[in-house]
Amino acid sequence: MRLLPNNFFTRRLLPLLLVLVVLVLLMPRSAKFNYDYKKGSPWPYETLISPFDFPILKTEAEMEEEKERTGGTVIPCYRYSTEVAGNAVKALEGIDLGKYASLRPVLLSSIGQIYAKGVISDAKVKVSGFYGQVSEDIVMVQKGGKALHYPVSELYKVSGARVKLLQDATQKRPEFPVDSILSKCGVYNILVPNLLYDRALTELIHSESSESVSPTQGYVRAEQKIVSRGEIVTADIARMLDSYKAEFNSVLGYNGPRILLWLGNIILALVLVVILYLTVLYTNPRIFEERNRYYFLLTVFLIAALTAFLVERLHPSSMYLIPFPVIALYLNAFYRKHVVFPFYTVCLLPLLIFSRNGMELFVMNMAGGAVALYVFSLFTRGWHQFIAAAIEFIALLIVYFGFRLIDTATVGNLGWTVLYLGLNALLMVALYPLTFLFERLFDLVSGNRLRELGDTNNKVLRELSQKAPGTFQHSLQVAAMSEAAARAINADVLLVRAGALYHDIGKMRNPLCFIENEPPSAEYHYHDHLTPQESGRAIVRHVTDGLEMAKGYGLPRVISDFILTHHGTSCTRYFYNQYINAGGDPGTAYDFTYPGRKPSTVEEVILMICDSLEAASRTLKDHSPETISAFVENIVEGKMKEGQLDDAGISLRDIGRMKEELKSYLAGVYHERIEYPKEESK
Repeated sequence: MRLLPNNFFTRRLLPLLLVLVVLVLLMPRSAKFNYDYKKGSPWPYETLISPFDFPILKTEAEMEEEKERTGGTVIPCYRYSTEVAGNAVKALEGIDLGKYASLRPVLLSSIGQIYAKGVISDAKVKVSGFYGQVSEDIVMVQKGGKALHYPVSELYKVSGARVKLLQDATQKRPEFPVDSILSKCGVYNILVPNLLYDRALTELIHSESSESVSPTQGYVRAEQKIVSRGEIVTADIARMLDSYKAEFNSVLGYNGPRILLWLGNIILALVLVVILYLTVLYTNPRIFEERNRYYFLLTVFLIAALTAFLVERLHPSSMYLIPFPVIALYLNAFYRKHVVFPFYTVCLLPLLIFSRNGMELFVMNMAGGAVALYVFSLFTRGWHQFIAAAIEFIALLIVYFGFRLIDTATVGNLGWTVLYLGLNALLMVALYPLTFLFERLFDLVSGNRLRELGDTNNKVLRELSQKAPGTFQHSLQVAAMSEAAARAINADVLLVRAGALYHDIGKMRNPLCFIENEPPSAEYHYHDHLTPQESGRAIVRHVTDGLEMAKGYGLPRVISDFILTHHGTSCTRYFYNQYINAGGDPGTAYDFTYPGRKPSTVEEVILMICDSLEAASRTLKDHSPETISAFVENIVEGKMKEGQLDDAGISLRDIGRMKEELKSYLAGVYHERIEYPKEESK
């Protein structure tokens, strides 16, 4: 892996300073309400005296009940139209009444009287989004810039207007078949409403009337006592405290020296950064040496902090909607579990500073992260992820109701909160694929990617098995041995397996150069007519060939690092000894030195040792436990004497546990088998 320059400030502190600056800018600029209380519990602080006047707020339930009560009846609003009456008169004058033309003046007079009072539609009006029923007794008519209430009994509906017209015409001309005339000539059809229903105005006026409900019920004056030390927090006291807290958070600014405010924010931000640094230091200090992995951790922390800050600033109730547990899943994709949960806890710390109910959100998301890490290890593929989401939702809901049982004064809108928690669990599933984006942006390799690379049916490994079958079998054996060693010292099993499978892909360029790929019946060997220098150059070249091929195949850098380090800076001892024994100059031994570097991680050390053990074990004639033990000890001691393990930071304890595991593994591979007796012929 690429290392940062060996400079403590550049490698570790400079990125942390940038995080510190961002945190300081995000810190709150106002005073914070620092009292924690519960209804039914004693007040543990000093006697609280109000420093200012503030109103006592009604609860949401009380507000809704009062709105429903005061806004129980909706009065429909109508707009008076002057054109309708004129159009009706013109229409009547244009109708041919024939021999009943003397009826026209009677009809015109009656229509004038009807429209003077006003005509409304027979259809019931509709008002959406409000409580109560629409009034059928009173309406509001907007006419001449004024809006007046009228009893519906003083107006005509269209059906009533037609009855009135029939009555007036029949009274004046009883000798005419008036009803037939009005129907046949279409006189009834010209009677349309001249009071037009205005739905928008109706909803606006009713909304204003319902919103006019006062949100307060009384005041607490300055210097008035709110609660005494040790006094039980009753429902009335809790209401005063809630109202005081709301007023405090909304209007009370910081009234001390600004320099102290900034100093306090810097101290809090510095504490968070120090905790972050120590978490990495105590869980896996090698992360500091890996630029991409270190920057990814800092980026995830800043994303969590920015999210908490923005949501609290823009819409605090939406905090229940934010799927913070997905951060644990992102971390779990690229780091070992002993790193994941401590760092996830650090990512949640900004909630305690930025959010009003930070403790509740912190505990809820801690539990959610723990559950997510477990259930997503069981349900990771396809629709099974929705099972994980359902379990996550239940976990969040349990924690939420746990807090509600001990703090009934802040129930809030229960339905919306439950909906937010359900969406939270679904968003966790929806956002999890961003793992692949982070994988590309930071050049990381997730566990899923390592599993894909470890599939021996993929293109690269199939090609290796075809072009260099002996090398492929060697890689499989090294992979199995490396897995066992990795489990013994709690290293990354998936990573070391993938590295073992690809560490020798460079041998595909010239497979016959390596004895494991020579056919058993070969008459000539590749190195028979080469000098030791030529053979050495051909052998060590598989490292550079492997790096070129890994780049061409698009293999991750972490896999290429195994290719680069599996021989370290050692040399091809067989051809080097031939060269020296023939009188060669040791000062020109670069032809036999592998163009790699020493391992820098525990996983790279495991591969180097297992690669040497697997290759050398084929030369063993005696497979007794004593011989295998001495064999493993010699190989590991040789690597240590050469200094190949100096840069990896592996402990002697881990080396000892690894050696014992490898001895057991080799003893199992080379244990004696029973010789089956031959069947005697009769």
